[in-house]
Amino acid sequence: METAFVNTPIGTLKIEGTTNGLSSVQFTEASVPQDQSIPEILRDAVRQLHEYFSKKRTQFDLKLDCSGTTFQLGVWRQLQTVSYGKTASYQQMANELGDPKVIRAAASANGKNPIAIIIPCHRIIGSDGSLTGYAGGLHRKKWLLAHESPLKQGELF
Repeated sequence: METAFVNTPIGTLKIEGTTNGLSSVQFTEASVPQDQSIPEILRDAVRQLHEYFSKKRTQFDLKLDCSGTTFQLGVWRQLQTVSYGKTASYQQMANELGDPKVIRAAASANGKNPIAIIIPCHRIIGSDGSLTGYAGGLHRKKWLLAHESPLKQGELF
């Protein structure tokens, strides 16, 4: 397992992966060495994240290697269908998974997403439009949604 850290406008990301793919992208409070080198197998992920934060990338093209239950993996695949600049509700996600009654289970799997930003769990909101839980903190979820919004501050719909 290789590890790298990326400083972003909303905090530090800890990235982990192997030759099989990216297995974790999580916000961390750990301090990052300034002279840290990026392992070869994580360089593309680091580059794509930098492009995302500089608004030069709206989709990721990375090999992922997530560990989870069959249901969690299905939820995480579903999350990847929510486009940049768009949101979906937990209810919509449950409906897309084929069973409106799995809303709580889908929300729980969403919260266990091991690959923040790249698997865009931040794009899932409450049915009433409210920002609900985000493992990285609601302030980061709000920032990420604003970052991806096609509208700029002060523009009208």
